[in-house]
Parts: sequence; C-alpha cells; structure tokens
Amino acid sequence: MGRKNYLFCGSHDAAQRAGLLYSLLVTCKLNNVNPYNWLKDVLSQDINEMPINRIKTLLPYNWKGQ
Repeated sequence: MGRKNYLFCGSHDAAQRAGLLYSLLVTCKLNNVNPYNWLKDVLSQDINEMPINRIKTLLPYNWKGQ
C-alpha cells in the first residue's frame, strides 16, 4: 500500500516522514502496543526535559503504558 501512496506525499522529505511514522506504527503493532495510546503518551511528554539516556524508553518496544 505504501509505495504507490508515497508518490502523492508532495515531496521527498514528506515521504520520508510518512515512512518514519508508518514504521513506528508497525513497530507498535508487532509489540502489541496500542498505537493511539502510545502516540498520545509520547506526544504529551516534555521530551526536551527528558534525560538523553531515557529517550529509548519512548520507543514502542520499550514503552510501558501507564
């Protein structure tokens, strides 16, 4: 489904961002994480205040839903 739809992203950068988002959502699916809850939780956190050594805890395969 993705390859044909990437033709309509508008630019190469937009297609790369779409691919990044799709890969994170598929990672959620593979790790039995609800993508909506994961994305809502990650976007609600102040990532600028998070220590760099804890950034990996936000990835879908490390994320623990609260």
